[in-house]
Amino acid sequence: MFLCVISLPIFFLLPSSENTFHFCFIDQDRNLPITNTPLEIIILNDKESPFKTRTSKDGCITWITKDDYIHFVVQSPYHKTDTIYRIASSNLHEKLQIRTDDYALMLHYYANGKIDDWKNRRNQLSKILSKDAIIFQVLPYGLGIEIFKKEEFINKLTTPTQSLKNIEIIESQKRNGQIVKLKFRVKS
Repeated sequence: MFLCVISLPIFFLLPSSENTFHFCFIDQDRNLPITNTPLEIIILNDKESPFKTRTSKDGCITWITKDDYIHFVVQSPYHKTDTIYRIASSNLHEKLQIRTDDYALMLHYYANGKIDDWKNRRNQLSKILSKDAIIFQVLPYGLGIEIFKKEEFINKLTTPTQSLKNIEIIESQKRNGQIVKLKFRVKS
């Protein structure tokens, strides 16, 4: 009697596991969800190019991945940029506090506020802007940029026009308690 044994490979199918990360962003000063301006989130993947997304109207994001961690950058015109790294855990919903960029927020209020005392407003702006501040306005439709000196920018912010209500700070840099570089645009 002849016995023939055939060996066949055996495959095990393991279930594909995914991790769901859910974050809501809270303004550290007010302890309220950041819902007035979407935050830009840049997901940093090890083997892929960064992926950009924005928070929802409720100030949250959800990210589903096969990775056991998430690494991302949070950016906002009125909050400080932060880099977050989290590993998968039992905490499926996390609230993250984001620090306010006081100077950018102050300029936003100056541009959009209803301040009647223009002389006082000009003095306050003069204090927060460095005498050598570099100020750029990004023009619409890719037309380029316009560069302002400190006094020109203060004049722009203290001249009541409807376009000031649409000013958006893109980036600001501070040194010694004063703004030394500012990039903004006027949304149409």
